[in-house]
Amino acid sequence: MKKIALVLLLCPLILSAQDKLSEANYRVYSVKLAKEVTLNEIVNDMADHDVLFYGEEHNDSVTHYLEKMIFQLLYAKYGNSVALSMEMFERDVQPVMNEYLKGFIREKHFIKDARAWSNYRDYKPMVELAKEKGLDVVCANSPVRYNNLAGRKGEEELLKLPEESQANFAPVPYDTASGDYYEKLTGIPQHASAAPDTAKKAAPAMGGMPGFDMVLSQSLWDATMAYSISEYLKHHKGQKVMQVNGRFHSDEGFAAAAQLKHYRPKAKQLIISSGSDESFPNIKWDDYKKDGDYIIMTDPKVPKTYKD
Repeated sequence: MKKIALVLLLCPLILSAQDKLSEANYRVYSVKLAKEVTLNEIVNDMADHDVLFYGEEHNDSVTHYLEKMIFQLLYAKYGNSVALSMEMFERDVQPVMNEYLKGFIREKHFIKDARAWSNYRDYKPMVELAKEKGLDVVCANSPVRYNNLAGRKGEEELLKLPEESQANFAPVPYDTASGDYYEKLTGIPQHASAAPDTAKKAAPAMGGMPGFDMVLSQSLWDATMAYSISEYLKHHKGQKVMQVNGRFHSDEGFAAAAQLKHYRPKAKQLIISSGSDESFPNIKWDDYKKDGDYIIMTDPKVPKTYKD
């Protein structure tokens, strides 16, 4: 409870710091247009698209400022046709999220029972905007206990779970990483440290043990986020979804972005890849243009919201 109280106390400080950010702290590049553009270019582009993947670095202060800005701009243009989908919440806590958005429960109970990430303060502005405007928030991720189970014992073990448990992750069998994404994934085993608690205490649950299949585990993570978005679109025709996740889950059209093409091939995607670069603001855009439709580079001099 002390940790939650501390997070809540820090929220006003974080929001105050975000108020001081401006266009001077980021650059947006359109790969299609081959030039720097404004955030409005992304928002206008969404007129012809269904899903916007925002691939973030979890502790980037400027990114969190931009996520709120883009979500706000999307609402201003498309109104209640906009929904938010988040890696940061798991499918089994969707009822808790809905209870909070509808005003039934207090924030402290929401944070506890929805197992909010330890840096929830970074995502709070988006959730609060959704609550204020009556917008849906999709809890997209697979609970880490199932990712762990798949990694330890294989996806067939998931089929032995009760039916109500299986509703909390993508249907089995699910696509597993292959090709370039497989090489990228197996080359970065440390990605397990981006587990649902960004303080990294959950990292051991995702890997680091002999025989653990990171590909099966990670693929369930990605498949479930894509499946959650697909199911939402299936039941909410005409909606536009802004999906927020770590950039590893959408860069280069891999991972969750590729999985979404499997579940809903007709859904049109835009991908934002966001990070910081020491060369800011003089960025070599060619080095990043393979990562997404829009590349956002942020000012590395702005303090991070927490240390890696």
